[in-house]
Amino acid sequence: MFSIISTMFLGIGIGYVLRNWSILQKTEKTISLTIFLLLFILGVSIGSNSLIVNNLGKFGWQAIVLAVSGVLGSLIAARLVLQLFFRKGGE
Repeated sequence: MFSIISTMFLGIGIGYVLRNWSILQKTEKTISLTIFLLLFILGVSIGSNSLIVNNLGKFGWQAIVLAVSGVLGSLIAARLVLQLFFRKGGE
């Protein structure tokens, strides 16, 4: 876990230093494509795992409740941040 977080912070530091390079301005599209590809590969690996597929009925509802709770919590937190820090009129 430490190595993952360290790698992320190293990337943030390098990105900050090199932020004016024009090639780095064009990476946004490739990052999105890479994330979609990783999610697709994750879906393929989950779909090919018979243990997960066979137990989907047991864990499916827990996954749905967890996902919906996470989305609702994020929406509530975003609304709260919007109201507290981004008020109109300079309050």
